[in-house]
Amino acid sequence: MAGTSQAKPGLHPLYLAIADRMETDIEEGKVAPGDRLPTQRALAGQLGVDLTTVTRAYAEAAARGLIVSEGRRGSFVRGRSGLVDLAGVDVASGMNMPPEPAGGLLRERIQSGLAALLAERGAPLHYQPPGGAEPFRVAAAGLFSPSLPGTTADQVVITAGSQNALQAIASLLLSPGARIATGCFTYPGLLSVARRAGAEIVGLEMDREGVRPEALEEAAGRGKLAAFYVVPTNDNPTTATMGIARRRTIGAIARRHGFAIVEDDAYGRLREIPLAPISSFAPELAWYILSLSKIVSPALRVAFVRAPSVRDSFSLAQASHQSAVMAPPLNTALVARWVVDGSLARLTSAVRLESSARITDAASLFGPQARWQPEGYHIWLPLPPGLNANEIAAQAMARGLPAVPSNIFAVDPGNADQALRISLGGSATRSRVAREIRRLEAMLTLPGNGLV
Repeated sequence: MAGTSQAKPGLHPLYLAIADRMETDIEEGKVAPGDRLPTQRALAGQLGVDLTTVTRAYAEAAARGLIVSEGRRGSFVRGRSGLVDLAGVDVASGMNMPPEPAGGLLRERIQSGLAALLAERGAPLHYQPPGGAEPFRVAAAGLFSPSLPGTTADQVVITAGSQNALQAIASLLLSPGARIATGCFTYPGLLSVARRAGAEIVGLEMDREGVRPEALEEAAGRGKLAAFYVVPTNDNPTTATMGIARRRTIGAIARRHGFAIVEDDAYGRLREIPLAPISSFAPELAWYILSLSKIVSPALRVAFVRAPSVRDSFSLAQASHQSAVMAPPLNTALVARWVVDGSLARLTSAVRLESSARITDAASLFGPQARWQPEGYHIWLPLPPGLNANEIAAQAMARGLPAVPSNIFAVDPGNADQALRISLGGSATRSRVAREIRRLEAMLTLPGNGLV
């Protein structure tokens, strides 16, 4: 390939440098779609590198859509003509998803990780067993061990994201008329699952630490609870975070009344020092969900669930399989690799840094009424009396601004306090998000909107 012999590793892995040069040659027209590439062995000899490096480079180029392999006929330049041009395609920051780390780290880790997987024999290109293949569950158990000691691979179920996990757990715990308690504002995905199951949703009073233990105790005393659902750290939408004392109290209440805990710890690992999960105080009753959607990327569609027992994990694996068959095998293998080689920790740290850089200045624009976490990327903004969150959010969305009304999250929308959830994540750049937030603050301080 023209110019490939000039590829230099520098600070870049050599196989990526070779793939980069392939991409440059294609974009500059030095090679054309349909041109045949030298064999991997021939190129390795030409460059004076080992065959494995060139194999990884070809896999990387294929992952980028640059080349296509046709078996014994060889590899050919695919070019860009057959690809959908995604330049300029963006996800509005109103979506509650993590910001992409600076420097393209996420994209690089996905590209290099998948290329490495596909270059290996035994890449998971086939159906996986219900609950996930054992090597991947072993990796997940290792991830759980520091906060939930004693967790075994047999207790772990891998699902196609947290919503798949919630659907499967609900099918085991909820039946028509069963009662599930949660905060008066909670994750809409949980509301949907519980309503579909025909369960009664009991909305509980909240403060800045989340659900008040007294409210949970009272609800359990009024009638049997099947489960309590909670996002304990940086709650979506309220940003409430439970302290250790409250987490321990919640665990004790669950034990006293015998209901299950469904702990959706979507944001917990964004804290530099994560808090002990509620599940650690009542592990025999707790279903603990750790997903990647809020700490790395929703595109991965992978979640790890720690079930209360091995028997429960087998039931959950079957229920999850019935609704989604399996988590994406390549993504699961990629995440397991990240757990082992430390990439997951580095990616989470990079998202944490980007979130912190975005939120401090943004939150200060809305005054002391705004609620937020310093390592999170959404803000909960209670509105003054007399204002309607739906109307204000409609104004914001018409301007492309990232605000969602409180009724979306309310167990009882007709009696809910008026508030907005403001999100700072997504694939938008930091500068674009800052501009959106300034525009939103300007809109909210217009006469009649009440934030002055």
